[in-house]
Amino acid sequence: MLDLRKLRYFLTVAEELHFGRAAIRLHLAQPPLTRQISALESELGFKLFDRTSRTVTLTAQGRSFLPYARGVLEQVELAQVIAGKLAAGTAGQLTLGYVSSIALSDLFSQAIQAFAQRFPDVQLTLVECASGSLGAQVADGRLDIGLSRLSPQGEEVQALSLGEERLVAAVSSDSALACQPSVNLAQLSAYPLILFPADYGSGLNTSIEQLYRRHGLPLRPGPTGRQITSIIALVAAGQGVALVPECTQSLMNKGVTYRPLVERDACAQLLVLTRTETQSVLVDAFLAVIARSLHIR
Repeated sequence: MLDLRKLRYFLTVAEELHFGRAAIRLHLAQPPLTRQISALESELGFKLFDRTSRTVTLTAQGRSFLPYARGVLEQVELAQVIAGKLAAGTAGQLTLGYVSSIALSDLFSQAIQAFAQRFPDVQLTLVECASGSLGAQVADGRLDIGLSRLSPQGEEVQALSLGEERLVAAVSSDSALACQPSVNLAQLSAYPLILFPADYGSGLNTSIEQLYRRHGLPLRPGPTGRQITSIIALVAAGQGVALVPECTQSLMNKGVTYRPLVERDACAQLLVLTRTETQSVLVDAFLAVIARSLHIR
């Protein structure tokens, strides 16, 4: 295996084309430098320099070898830099799980952008999940952080509240509800309500079901969709109504009208989930970015 020190000596001599000046740069006496270059030539099996009493020039083989030697040394320097960042917790990998409705919020995009700008050497992986599975995936380490609307079960995961987001009604633009400035739950209860599937473990479903129970109103189940976009598509197709977070209004589907709800408690919570014991510098950094994004808002 080639000696990195000898490669540095070779690169310095190639840059100076003078053994004396190269020795000064390397803080060496000239005879040891000459011996190291000769030893490297013996290892390689070809001459690197043509030397006379007055000039030093690269041989054809030396010129061909030079970019490879420089590349090796640059990669070693890069590895040292990355190692330092890994040790400081400013490089590495972070896996973020989220539910589909949260991805539409300004908070989500602002936090991702701010984190990427501050930690360009961190590989951020985004994984869309149902709220019901987020807690388990954070607990077993498949996810470092989860953005959820459902409180986790067990002590392995802790939840930090990021506040609540208002719910709005998504109705077909052809319906009578679309002509009103606002709607209430009593009006919506006359229509099929489009939700996530029962086995999906949706935190949004839980918030909506609790809302109907608090107001003593029947919930008339309609068709289901596994994505917030598919739920909106079903509304556009006239298959029912939906209660969705305010941020969903960015989905400007033709045939869908969004209307505010009269009920002041029509909200869905937003939680950030992390493992209780195994925190990391990167997790703490992402939480700090989210906190700043909330403050900006």
